This record gives sequence, structure tokens and C-alpha cells, in this order.
Amino acid sequence: MSSAETGPQEYDLIGPGVYAVPIVRLLPGDSPRLNGEDKVHVLRLAAMETTLPPIQVDRATMRVVDGIHRLMAASLKGEHTIAVEFFDGSPEDAFLKSVEANVEHGLPLTQADRSAAALRILRSHPTMSDRAIAKSTGLGAQAVAALRRSSDSVPQSNFRVGRDGKVRPLNSAKGRLRVAELMRENPDASLRQLARTAGVSPATALDVRRRLERGSGPVPSQDRRDRGETPAPKAPAPEPAGRGVPAAVTLEVLMRDPSLRQSELGRRLLRMFRDNVLGAKALTDIAASVPSHCIELVTQLSRDNSRIWEDFAQELARRARASGVA
Repeated sequence: MSSAETGPQEYDLIGPGVYAVPIVRLLPGDSPRLNGEDKVHVLRLAAMETTLPPIQVDRATMRVVDGIHRLMAASLKGEHTIAVEFFDGSPEDAFLKSVEANVEHGLPLTQADRSAAALRILRSHPTMSDRAIAKSTGLGAQAVAALRRSSDSVPQSNFRVGRDGKVRPLNSAKGRLRVAELMRENPDASLRQLARTAGVSPATALDVRRRLERGSGPVPSQDRRDRGETPAPKAPAPEPAGRGVPAAVTLEVLMRDPSLRQSELGRRLLRMFRDNVLGAKALTDIAASVPSHCIELVTQLSRDNSRIWEDFAQELARRARASGVA
């Protein structure tokens, strides 16, 4: 029997939207767990006497979307059927649902699992916002943004769809200019149609229409130029202190400072700097040794660490300004 012929009508309804499905009918799904199923967790579930929640199964393929551990536990106990809720959607949406379900409950995904899942979702759902993917995978939005920047395999898009379902353009000026162009070409088009075509929200399309009606430009920042004003120039970034001094020399000076050497936190800071400065010489060899399938994750972690150090440097700079040192 083909997957298209299978359906809930074949199975006994045992609850609202829940069916008793023969275990032999089910297939393993596309799991976000890089190391596969946890056998200890399966044994733990099999030993439980309470009724476990229904598993989720892709109706078209009969592959498990969420609950492979529960399925294995039921099979281990000799059960012939299992409670199932059916999922309808594309394989990409099924994987996204699997990740979300594993983040919400059950055996937690590892950091590597979540990072790999986020990268895969970025490729299959490139218009999802960083915050939406972060919510689905249990990562931080900055980590997702770093993955998006570090991977050449993520398709580019000029808008993002947030957790609220709203479309937000990455470049609002470009989206507004596109709306204005579409309005000139088709003045009778609805706001929703204009917004969908230009990749902006209906509220943005409405604002563009109102601005054009009163004789303003479609982009707010254009108003000052229309009045002959010029934006104030940005202040130049301050020159970092100590530029040009070799890191090894700076480290040697700090290592001799008794105020750092005589405190536990000071010694910890010196060890951190020492490992970074001395280890920098071997980075070329280390980079060449990273397996190809780990490059994107190592890149993400390296950039995350660089941001941590940058935040640390900025905090020190704020202290220096407050104390009059800088």
C-alpha cells in the first residue's frame, strides 16, 4: 500500500486526533541527534509504568517526527501499537517540527545537535528570522546570526519572517522604494499585494502610500535630503590603545605585574591570555587539521569567542574612561 493511501481511517481513534498505529508500520525519521538514539534513555522509558505521550508521525511517509525513543521503548516492551498524532507538511517542515519538539521536552539536544540543526534550518528556511530559529533550536539569536554569516550555503533573502509571522525587510529603504515603484505601476493594487511583492509588511506599504500622498519620499531618511539638509557625520572610532605592540611583549609585562599575580582572578586572567597568545602560533596548523564537516561549527564558536573578548575589552575601556585613565 502506498503512503498516499495510508490515513487515520485505517487506525483506531483512541483520543482527539490520536490513533493507535501498528509499530511495524512506522519508520525512523530524520533525527536532529548527531549521535543517534540514546539506548539508556530507551531503557528508562521502557521501565516506566505511566502512559507516555503520543508520538508524532509524518502522515505521507509514516516516518517518526518526534518520539523515536518512545517508539523503541514500546517495541522493547513487546507492544504492537503505539499512540500517534499525524503531522502534515514538507520534509523540511517535519525536521523543523522534530527539532522544536526535542527542544521543548524529552531528552535534551546537545549543543552540537542544536547548532547543526540551526544550520540545516537556515538552509531550508532562509527567510526565518534569527530569533525564530533560535526559539526553535534552543540557541541564542546571536549564535544563529553567526551561523548565517559563516555559511555560504545559506540562501540570501532581503526579508525575514519573525516568530509573530510578520514579514520584515532587511533593508527597509530598498523595500520602500520597491513599494513606491509598484504603486506607480499599479495604483489600484491592494496594500497586501504590494507588501507581499516587495517583501515588506502591510503597515510599511501603507506608510509609503501616505508619504507619497503628502509629497514626501517613500524612505523617511530622504526627508532631510529633500529639505536640503545633510545628515550629521559619524564620529570616527577611537584608536585602540596599544596598537603596534606585539602581544607577546604585552603579555610579558602583565606576567610580571604583582597585583595580577597575587590574586586568583588575576592569575586566571594571565593564564587565559597566555594560552591565547602562545597558542596563536599553532593556529595555522590547527585550522588545517579541522575536519571539513566541523568547519562551520568551529567557525561559529571562534567568532562567538571573539565577540566575548571584544565585550571584555569594551568593558575595560568603559572602566578606563570612568576612572580618567583614557
